[in-house]
Amino acid sequence: QVQLVESGGGLVQAGGSLRLSCVASGVKFRDNAMGWYRRAPGKQRELVALYIGGGYTNYTDPVKGRFTISLDDAKNTVYLQMNSLKPEDTAVYQCNVATTFNMYWGQGTQVTVSS
Repeated sequence: QVQLVESGGGLVQAGGSLRLSCVASGVKFRDNAMGWYRRAPGKQRELVALYIGGGYTNYTDPVKGRFTISLDDAKNTVYLQMNSLKPEDTAVYQCNVATTFNMYWGQGTQVTVSS
């Protein structure tokens, strides 16, 4: 019933920008915790950006000032705007939503940044 689908990944040169989208069905992003995660080769999955309830956001230090998470409630879609991309941002990016008792994940979208 619950499905999260990411899109917007691709290949971009260092310094470029990408906008990732995650549309959800069967669950509402509003009033739940949601975030973007990434997993790079040789690294553990890490939380990149977090959005909670009334609009609280937080970012991991390496992306702070460059990435922005936002919610379009009418479309039940979460976005991750990524600017000034660096090769170290290369990873599979996944969106996530957490309710009181359940967590849901998208399939992931590949972001590759070349120098």
